[in-house]
Amino acid sequence: MSRELGVSPLLCRIMVNRGITGPDSARSFLNPDMGALFDPRSMRDLEKGAAIIIDKIRLGKKIRIIGDYDVDGVVSTFILYTALERCGAKVDYAIPHRILDGYGINNTIIDKAREDLVDTIITCDNGISAGDQVKYARDAGITVVVTDHHEVPFIENENHERIHILPQADAVIDIKRPDCSYPFKLLCGAGVAFKFIQVLYEELDIPEAEYQDFYEFVAIATVCDVVDLTGENRIFVKKGLSMIGNTGNAGLKALMKQTGIWGKEIGVYHLGFIIGPCINASGRLDWAEKGLKLLLTREAEAAEKLAFELHQLNTERKNMTLAGVEETVAAIENSSLKEDKILVVYRPDVHESIAGIIAGKIREKYNVPAFIITDAETGVKGSGRSIEEYNMFEGLLECKELLTRFGGHPMAAGLSLERENLDLLRKRLNESAALTEEDLIPKVYIDARILLSHITIKLAEELALLEPYGKGNAKPLFAEKEITVSRAALLGSGRNVLKLRLEAAPGRHIDCIYFGSAADFDEYIAGKYGAVELEKLYKGIAEGIKLDIIFNIDINEYNGNRSVQLVMQHYR
Repeated sequence: MSRELGVSPLLCRIMVNRGITGPDSARSFLNPDMGALFDPRSMRDLEKGAAIIIDKIRLGKKIRIIGDYDVDGVVSTFILYTALERCGAKVDYAIPHRILDGYGINNTIIDKAREDLVDTIITCDNGISAGDQVKYARDAGITVVVTDHHEVPFIENENHERIHILPQADAVIDIKRPDCSYPFKLLCGAGVAFKFIQVLYEELDIPEAEYQDFYEFVAIATVCDVVDLTGENRIFVKKGLSMIGNTGNAGLKALMKQTGIWGKEIGVYHLGFIIGPCINASGRLDWAEKGLKLLLTREAEAAEKLAFELHQLNTERKNMTLAGVEETVAAIENSSLKEDKILVVYRPDVHESIAGIIAGKIREKYNVPAFIITDAETGVKGSGRSIEEYNMFEGLLECKELLTRFGGHPMAAGLSLERENLDLLRKRLNESAALTEEDLIPKVYIDARILLSHITIKLAEELALLEPYGKGNAKPLFAEKEITVSRAALLGSGRNVLKLRLEAAPGRHIDCIYFGSAADFDEYIAGKYGAVELEKLYKGIAEGIKLDIIFNIDINEYNGNRSVQLVMQHYR
């Protein structure tokens, strides 16, 4: 493979370890090509749904898009609304309020649509589990087209066979439905919406070039919905990243300027940790329609005002999350909860919009599935985040009689229930979970052990071929044992970044930085080698300090100079 592709054996080894086992698939991975995208018409009901919408457009019927309040839902709504408007549709949109409405389409939204003489509802990033609501809409004479990417609800018969339950919509487009032959099952909601628009444009003879601008938005949704960056998702993100730095969207441009990233080379980090959270903040602390209006606005002044408001909301959200995590950890540590394999933590004072974020932080800290439950308008509701070894959605299915509403993925889920069922839910989830002690041990998987003497700028540049990194394609981790550390220093305005000098070979060293706790590092070195050796380490005269290190390989650019640099992730 190395000879055929003209890349190093190490790069090939990384790809093979990630399931990319042949030269053809490796070539496609290293050079994602738009031509490798699958035919959207192979998606079950997609042509049927497109035909319905085209018919409604031609008849001048009123169409309403029902989205969701997270980034994927907002972007899906933006794509559908922009495209349908381009197609001449009489179209508007509604995004549920996180607190007042909850997730997805509901009867109140349907009643409002009927009052507004809406003929057709098209959902995006929701609807697959809304069987009752879809029936309610159709009984009211409303045509319903569902576009979604979530798991299809099911029941098990006496033989433990799964019987999937689809909503009785006029068309149900979901890559997860068992009878859908579409070959890539990991699209986000915006990816499904985009595929729908591709066919819609083809049928209406709208040039392909006119949907090209949607790639950058599909990339944002794909990264923020934390779906695997493999297959089509990798193609979407790579293409989107190449475009977003020169975006023509006034709102997105204003947001990038507001957050200080305009003019920079945009990567997955900027989508997932800067742009996405600002769009998300409106759905968490305000109304997601504000994030959607940012993307839809064409006026620079209005875009700047909305971008400022979203940035402020995200700052508020970050402060609330920090306090919520600290209080939740204290609650766990001061109770018997820390003995559970699945954490179900009731925090009535937590804003329900950040329950999922806090659940993710708790999952990271304890390496167990975690649900954060808080008070709601009626009963309680919450969000969960899981570990790879536990399918959270199926866990909730086993307790569905305790829940008033639930949905989600194997790794994340949302739920509502009556307050009096909370303790029983905690008990049932823990009793039914087949998690072993081995499952709950945090694991670090490395891509390769590598001698420091083999690490060069050329290798670091070659590794960049594996980008973009994300879920399903993590940044490569390497390791080596018994590395001699000769110097340490603290960098940054807050002196909170640790820089180490490592001996790569006789007479050659390599720099390594660490963004974790420098105080914990100092305590570890002092405990193992003594306070005197720690002091000598910071003076650059240490002798005999050796570490096993797990690290990434990066390139450091400073004053026009480029050098290879390690980023330490773990040490012992």
